[in-house]
Amino acid sequence: MALDKRQYPARTRTTRLCAATAAALAFGLCVFFSPGHGQTAAEDQSVRTFKVQVPQAALDDLHRRIAATRWPDTETVADQSQGAQLAQLQELVRYWGSGYDWRRLEAQLNALPQFKTNIDGVDIHFIHVRSRHKNALPVIVTHGWPGSVIEQLKIIDPLTDPTAHGGGAEDAFDVVIPSLPGYGFSGHPTGTGWDPDRIARAWAELMKRLGYTRYVAQGGDWGTPISSAMARQAAPGLLGIHINLPATVPPEVAAVLPTGGPAPAGLSEKERAVFEALKTSGMKGNLAYFTMMTARPQSVGYGTTDSPAGLAAWILVHPGFAQWTYGADPGKSPTKDDVLDNITLYWLTNTATSSARLYWETGARGSVIVAAAQKTAEIALPVAITAFPEDVYVPPETWARRAYPNLTYFHEVDRGGHFAAWEQPELFAAELRAAFRSLR
Repeated sequence: MALDKRQYPARTRTTRLCAATAAALAFGLCVFFSPGHGQTAAEDQSVRTFKVQVPQAALDDLHRRIAATRWPDTETVADQSQGAQLAQLQELVRYWGSGYDWRRLEAQLNALPQFKTNIDGVDIHFIHVRSRHKNALPVIVTHGWPGSVIEQLKIIDPLTDPTAHGGGAEDAFDVVIPSLPGYGFSGHPTGTGWDPDRIARAWAELMKRLGYTRYVAQGGDWGTPISSAMARQAAPGLLGIHINLPATVPPEVAAVLPTGGPAPAGLSEKERAVFEALKTSGMKGNLAYFTMMTARPQSVGYGTTDSPAGLAAWILVHPGFAQWTYGADPGKSPTKDDVLDNITLYWLTNTATSSARLYWETGARGSVIVAAAQKTAEIALPVAITAFPEDVYVPPETWARRAYPNLTYFHEVDRGGHFAAWEQPELFAAELRAAFRSLR
């Protein structure tokens, strides 16, 4: 894949390095890059092309570990209230060990323009696809946990080529999809401090390096506080943001939820329903994973790093997977292969622990859905929100308008959940077109 010299003018030559280092052997990276004159790789600020090449030995090891899984006994309930159910998980993991094909995903990723650049001492991996349409609006899209860039693969074509997906040429985007520090093919931070505010500054630097002076940002899950931090920091060139899972919970509701007490006075019928849903979710332990990774990410990491089945069970505990049918409906996204693509990426890159540390880094700030904790009142840039009905909570528009002083777009759609880009890519792309139309 040739580099666009207009896009990356600092590049003078391209050198292929495929070093047999411990890191490379761990997840099989073959990186193409060209450091600037007199710079070491760690200091280099250039943008380097990237390819994924996982050694067969790493896949063989994964298959051996799956075959040697020591399973627990069956849950004592008929639902998921104790976690991933044994029979369903066993079926998924057995397919992972015998029918799943990582090379398919590897080829799909390598067909896309992928790059790395070192920002603040950490290599940041990202996908960057330019639209063929003129005047495309650049957008940086941020994933969360337990997701990855795998979540966004299905929205690339609808965003970059809208004329093939019900939109017009004037709706086109250039798409930048980075892997969070400690996730996927990005580097693992070796020190503390990589919270959403710091990642937001890194994303602003990334867009600057790509030559974008006008762009927008989108995020869900961890992508929400990161995109919101970019807006709060007024990143140079940022025009506005679109978020799902916004931080709209008002102070009086946030104060009552941890206690399990009654709803505050004055809530509307819809607001009260959301309050009750959040309280019920908390009482059912749906945020137990959040508590564990916020408090002890290293301890969580030992089992998820050593056991493929343990990693799969931990990822599937996320409430965003509550309605997933483990591939029983092949026409529904995400499919069984989609989910295993994501889980396998965590396994091969050994990022179960490094990704969990983002929770620890953010723990002192508080809930990502509480307006005060996320300082939403300090965001002056335009904010757009899409509420998906099957997300972990559906924010009332009244709360959203109270939380974000410059809310320019709010739409509650009729389908989709926590992994909205993964589940409903066409709808998700249509929402971004509508949300950002006024900013072009």
